Amino acid sequence: MIITTTEQIPNQEIETILGIARGSTVRAKSVASDFVAGLKNIVGGELNEYTKLQGHSREQALQRMIDDGKKLGADAIVNVRLTTSTITQGASEILAYGTAVKLKG
Repeated sequence: MIITTTEQIPNQEIETILGIARGSTVRAKSVASDFVAGLKNIVGGELNEYTKLQGHSREQALQRMIDDGKKLGADAIVNVRLTTSTITQGASEILAYGTAVKLKG
């Protein structure tokens, strides 16, 4: 399946718009991550545990969006976007969404 942040796909023509494909995940920080992050705040530097958590969350949301697009019968998902929101203190959602389309040919 083709996934793109653009509205069109070069050398492809969109035949049908199938709807919005979406996928999300909600993740919470762990006590261990908070402890390490607290130490990093003292000395500075990247908060690697949080970076890894965000990366895994992003990939899971994207995969769930792709799975949703497949259920819709899509050949591609265009205009893909990612957004985050706070659910509660220490937990946030990552949402991936885009337009599921059927391509000509």
